[in-house]
Amino acid sequence: MTCFLGIDVGTSSVKSILMDMEGTILGIAQRKYDVQKPRADWAEQDADVLWCATKETLRELVQKYPRQAADLAGIGYSGQMHGLILTDESGRPVRPAIIWEDQRSIEEIGEIYRLVPPSVFNAVTMNTLSTGYLASSLMWVMRNEPQNYMRARHILLPKDYIRFKMCGEYGTDMSDASSAVIFDTAERTWANQIISRLGMDMALFPECHESYEIAGMLTESCARATGLRRGIPVIYGGGDTLMHEVGTGMISPLRPWVANIGTSCQVTCAMNSPLCDDLFRTNTFCHVKEDLWMLMSCNLCGGAAMKWMAKNIFSGLSFGQLDEMAIKAPVGSDGLIFLPYLNGSRSPENDPRAKGMFMGINMSHTGAHFVRSTMEGVVYSLKNCMEVLKSVVHAEPETMIASGGGARGKLFLQMEADAFNKPIYTTKEAEQSCVGAAATAAVGTGYFSSYEEACAAVVHFSQTPIEPIAEHVRIYEEYFSIYRELYGHNKDLFADYPANSPKE
Repeated sequence: MTCFLGIDVGTSSVKSILMDMEGTILGIAQRKYDVQKPRADWAEQDADVLWCATKETLRELVQKYPRQAADLAGIGYSGQMHGLILTDESGRPVRPAIIWEDQRSIEEIGEIYRLVPPSVFNAVTMNTLSTGYLASSLMWVMRNEPQNYMRARHILLPKDYIRFKMCGEYGTDMSDASSAVIFDTAERTWANQIISRLGMDMALFPECHESYEIAGMLTESCARATGLRRGIPVIYGGGDTLMHEVGTGMISPLRPWVANIGTSCQVTCAMNSPLCDDLFRTNTFCHVKEDLWMLMSCNLCGGAAMKWMAKNIFSGLSFGQLDEMAIKAPVGSDGLIFLPYLNGSRSPENDPRAKGMFMGINMSHTGAHFVRSTMEGVVYSLKNCMEVLKSVVHAEPETMIASGGGARGKLFLQMEADAFNKPIYTTKEAEQSCVGAAATAAVGTGYFSSYEEACAAVVHFSQTPIEPIAEHVRIYEEYFSIYRELYGHNKDLFADYPANSPKE
């Protein structure tokens, strides 16, 4: 039985799946890890911790499914986007990875825009800079850790480091490279003139390829470390959001838009030509093939808000237990509204100093109200993202696809249907990023002739959608209008807030 391996190097864990060519997941393994916070506004990970976790998942799959592992025809990758890994001439990381949640580079963004005016920078990259992007983080390293910058010989994004460890070849793909935001997104190449004006060494930046291209073959050392067969084709893969789109079948402008709730949350659609918002409230990234781009509106706190609540407010309750609490509160949480800016905001407000808040608290509110309000705040942020996309493309889909961890809970799905006022479909397989990575490997090795053929074979949807409930739609429209006002009324307070001063 021919099968493919999909590896998703996420923010909180790595997942690896074995998938056959009908889209059935034959085996799955996962290892969790943490984000390190040396300072309040920093977010880092040890690249070798990510690699060790990946090796463990691969060894587990080989041990549990030896026959399927022996039939592997290719390996594809998905990974958290934007992060910076610097390696030395031997391929060893020179410092911990600076990942997308990081907020240290506010001053460096100002310096980049001093050297390259926003009118030039944003027009080329088709994005506006944010903290946590590779470009911003690299400038921070240049200015604050020159010794590490001088030691560096290669720049990699997180999943690229894992692929390098497996095939020994440096490189990245168009989707992840464009998410570095120092990339000519329309031309699908590094923004060489901008890189030069910023004083960065062009030699650091790896070759860029399309997601489906072959990067190399599994090395003997990786085979010994994981139990996989030497010589398996290794495909470039892509950023997790793009692999997510493949795993939900969004490989054409004709497909429904996708609302994803993972650690962060975003609404995305596909386009056959590069398009961006005039106000740069969205992200435009290269998609998985030459004639495709993705438009995205993203907020930094999706499932992370639920994880925060479970860990810090309700003493380690499971997500299932939080769901059970939330069901006890009414739709709209009796007017309790949550602004989910626990990691700052990216879209439609690009503001790393933005803060989370609960508005409308009164004596009648219980823990159930706070849990439900947190979930509703995440969904309001998704609706806000969707409104931005509609204003850019001047259209909207008739239905939506829900994905990520939020697509596994009935309550989140009903909230999305009610807030969007649209039927919500889900895929039968939950691990959309892994499925997309495995499908990309199948396209890259020629098993499928195109992404269209691959998605038709491996992506399967629920037959019955979650339908909006009219009374819920009315309530959410009323409270969403208040939600949209919260940031604007508090923006100046957020900017001057004492907690903006980082603590060691």
